[in-house]
Amino acid sequence: MRRLLAGTAMAVMGLALSTAHAQTAAPGRAHVPRPDVTTLDYDLRARAIAPRTWVIEGAVDDFSRKNGCNIINTAFIATGAGVIVINTGPSRLYGEQQRRLIGQTTAEPVVQVLNLNLHPDYFFGNQAWPDRPAEALAGSIAGMQAEGAAYADNLYRLCGDWMKGTASTPAALPIAPGVRTLGQHRLELVRLDGHTADDLVLLDHSTGVVFAGGLVFADRVPTTPHADFSRWLASLDRLEALMGAGPFRLVVPSHGPVHEGRMGIAQTRDWLSWLTGHMGAQAEAGRDLSELLAQPVPARFAAWAAQPVELHRTLTQWYPRYEQRALGGR
Repeated sequence: MRRLLAGTAMAVMGLALSTAHAQTAAPGRAHVPRPDVTTLDYDLRARAIAPRTWVIEGAVDDFSRKNGCNIINTAFIATGAGVIVINTGPSRLYGEQQRRLIGQTTAEPVVQVLNLNLHPDYFFGNQAWPDRPAEALAGSIAGMQAEGAAYADNLYRLCGDWMKGTASTPAALPIAPGVRTLGQHRLELVRLDGHTADDLVLLDHSTGVVFAGGLVFADRVPTTPHADFSRWLASLDRLEALMGAGPFRLVVPSHGPVHEGRMGIAQTRDWLSWLTGHMGAQAEAGRDLSELLAQPVPARFAAWAAQPVELHRTLTQWYPRYEQRALGGR
């Protein structure tokens, strides 16, 4: 018998995200964050991945007190005419430690702070940048304003003391997509969607680095609370085309290791295609959610971070819709 689940609950953001001219670091050399819980130190480190470009890597994991809710890659570029900060982390404390690290790494002043989407680990550190108002797509700003309080409740519950003094601080300035030159860098901002309703991607034509935000996950199960799966897949196609038309070789996903080429795009596309096909086929076969939750994933996904908990969140949120569609066709 088919059992429809009423009142699908949305998982909130995966519930329970020196000016040395360095060459691209090889895969496997990433710093694994080991926060010091006794002193509430995120142990943030700036890893040079291209000339004047650094990434601060988060744990490839799910939100927890163990990692201080730091599961996101943030980054910064010293353009020669000031620093651009990309994402500000999950808490006021992260933002403060990020700001201190940037000041220790480059003498250039910060001139721009970008939040690539509306999820909390992209913008909760904005609190540490009151004199540098953060920018984001207008739709992302509206989402931050609407959901910020719920995000804060969730992260305080999950990460406790790491969140002390943190208040949701949405980006203040809407930013328009387009190409602009800042210092020695030609930068392209592209609005895509699918992971959320507004996904900002930054392509640096000068270094070949793509900051893909939440559209691309690597070695981690994608989060889907605001997903539109068909639009997400279309955005991955467009992002791949953009990369193929330019000098782009290195991808910085918001979640997962920095990598060369299309690995993260291919993984994310593979997951979304399998997931939507799986939910559709299981709904047509009349299986209920409890049966899906008990099924293993294909072996190629089994070792990914946040497995199976992230899949279970996705199924709980989205599978009832597939059941309803299947019933409607009968």
